[in-house]
Amino acid sequence: MLAYIARRLFYTVPVMGFVAVIVFAILRLTPGDPAAIIAGDEATPAHVEQIRQSMGLDRPIYVQFFVWVARVMRGDLGVSLLSGAPVREMIADRFGPSLALGIATIILAVSVAIPLGTMAARKQGKLLDRAIMAFSVFGFSVPGFVISYLLIYVFAVELGWFPVQGYKPLSDGFWPFAQRLVLPTMALSAVYIALISRITRSSIIEVMGEDYIRTARAKGANEIVVLMRHALRNAAVPIVTIIGIGIASLISGVVVTESVFNLPGLGRLIVEAVLARDYPVIQGLILLFSFTYILINLSIDVLYTVFDPRIRY
Repeated sequence: MLAYIARRLFYTVPVMGFVAVIVFAILRLTPGDPAAIIAGDEATPAHVEQIRQSMGLDRPIYVQFFVWVARVMRGDLGVSLLSGAPVREMIADRFGPSLALGIATIILAVSVAIPLGTMAARKQGKLLDRAIMAFSVFGFSVPGFVISYLLIYVFAVELGWFPVQGYKPLSDGFWPFAQRLVLPTMALSAVYIALISRITRSSIIEVMGEDYIRTARAKGANEIVVLMRHALRNAAVPIVTIIGIGIASLISGVVVTESVFNLPGLGRLIVEAVLARDYPVIQGLILLFSFTYILINLSIDVLYTVFDPRIRY
């Protein structure tokens, strides 16, 4: 197992290097000049050029790349072109809301979707199965921002149960913290509940026809035991796969959700950085997201070997 993990970690090095090259090249080759944005509409060409020189943007692209890589290797992601604050500190300040939203979303999605998918598989073709699948279609079809505004209108505006927008850290108390995460979590988890429940249902239905299921039933095992101990465990690999994909996809979902609910997280930070063409912030965030994605894939691969030890060989 340790050799398997070490081998997978080794593969992440060239992947991160490739990501770094692509991100740097795309940002530098897209139209627009951050120096002109910083200088403003009334700036003279000489003033814009002075800003470009002070930020090192007048150097050749390959020189800028190697300077940036050398800093990243030391753990220095640079400083924001707009605020002058270290990128690492900016990410640390915004990390808490995104982490809280992501964890809450995954917990809600998994705890709701797997039981729903299991019940749908058990009641295949019946009313409950059709209702769950209809909910799945709804979760896939409706955009996340539409669900967000519907939740705000119903639970915040009409009923007044939750705040419309904003964020409170856990240090301000658990209820203020949780109260402002309920609606964003519900909005963001809708599509993942739909996705995981469908895959869970399909995987369990597929394994229910296997010989070991018939053997367990022939031995007199309770249907719940057959579902939970035999069917669900052997259907775990595709379920774990889709959960991993869902966790990785949270990166894009968080951007929209944080913007709608005015959460000061990494999603809003990357939107602000893209609009301002703040290269160091964008590069730092994409590297963080890429590394997180790779770690999630590694964790999923390790879980595969837990459910099916044959995979590691």
